[in-house]
Amino acid sequence: MKHIQYESEHTKFIKELKEKTPGMEERQQAGRSLLWDKAPLSLDEQRRIDESRLRQQAYPYQTKV
Repeated sequence: MKHIQYESEHTKFIKELKEKTPGMEERQQAGRSLLWDKAPLSLDEQRRIDESRLRQQAYPYQTKV
């Protein structure tokens, strides 16, 4: 008995798209790195960011009476 591996329509679409659009994965990885791959912060930079963060009250819409 032959086992036919199922491939969803979505998987087929993605494979076709990658074949039709050369360099798409490289551009995708470059875009990802803009948002997620950040250089590590030094301890001084991290301390400065923490100290400059504004404290917010627990319920910001409540008026102070």
